Amino acid sequence: MIGLRNLLFQIVFYTISVPIVLATPISAVFGRRAIIVNTHIWTKFHHWATKTFLGIHQHVEGTQFLDGPVIYAAKHQAMYETLELGRMLDTPAIVMKQELASIPVWGWAARIYGCIVVDREASAGALRRMVREAKAALAEGRSILIFPEGTRVAPGDQPPLRAGFAGLYHMLKIPVIPIAIDSGMVWPRQGPKQPGTVTFRFGEAIPAGLPREEAEARVHAAINALDVKA
Repeated sequence: MIGLRNLLFQIVFYTISVPIVLATPISAVFGRRAIIVNTHIWTKFHHWATKTFLGIHQHVEGTQFLDGPVIYAAKHQAMYETLELGRMLDTPAIVMKQELASIPVWGWAARIYGCIVVDREASAGALRRMVREAKAALAEGRSILIFPEGTRVAPGDQPPLRAGFAGLYHMLKIPVIPIAIDSGMVWPRQGPKQPGTVTFRFGEAIPAGLPREEAEARVHAAINALDVKA
């Protein structure tokens, strides 16, 4: 049954996703609002498809709504949350690694959407560019979404935070809301996806202006609050 669920999901989701994704650069020609609408359609479809075919549901804990934009710092265990958080958080500006931004056409469309490109080398010039793009998003009233560990990790893995998070936190001077996610338990890197419930736990807001070590420690602990070995 699990194999059949996965097969149906792949057929339906990817078949319908192809025209939606191909329409992305076309919609980008008409500006950011058009591409955001296109993204909304895709993320809502993803939510429906994962629930309908894979039996993956969500449980959300501790959501907070603050006045003004924030930095959302989230655990990253599967592709699942990259789309779901975009839907749940009302199209935040997502921090995206340079490799994705370099994809022809798609990378251009992602920049139109407002993705913030991060250089893994964390050079001074790259950090200034990232902060500049983040400030532009804040000026539009958009929050920032970053996966501060820098990459997708398996359940139980807790790597240190990348330098990009500290740079954004220091320069933007806005609160951080950490998000613990256990998606890797149902959406493994290898093997079939399993029915179950993904928990999104929104932690207590971390105020701006804390020393780097304290801010990083609080974020790291909060995003790993649900973490267990698979």
